[in-house]
Amino acid sequence: MEFITETNRIYASDGDGKVIAEITFPSADGVSTIDHTFVDESLRGQGVAGQLMKAAVKKISGDGNKIAATCSYAVAWLEKHPEIPHVDSCAPVACKVGGRH
Repeated sequence: MEFITETNRIYASDGDGKVIAEITFPSADGVSTIDHTFVDESLRGQGVAGQLMKAAVKKISGDGNKIAATCSYAVAWLEKHPEIPHVDSCAPVACKVGGRH
C-alpha cells in the first residue's frame, strides 16, 4: 500500500479517491500529537494501522518533533514499542472521530 504524506497527515485512498487508511498528528510547540487513526474494515487485521504508526513516527521524528498520542490505538501501540521515544500528552485519550479506528 502506498501512503500519501502531508504536513500533519498520512493516508491512502482507493481508486475512487475514498480514504481507506489515515493517521493525523497536529503539531504545536515541537510536539506532534497522534490524535486519529483509521483503517477501512476491508483492510483490518493486515497490519495497516501499524504501518501508519511507523510512517507517522518516521515523519514526526524527521521533522524534529517529539511524539505524543491521544488516539487510544496510538497510545497502546507506543506502549508496545518502548524503543520509540515519546512524551505523555496532557489531553485525555480519545480519537477525534468518535473513537473509531
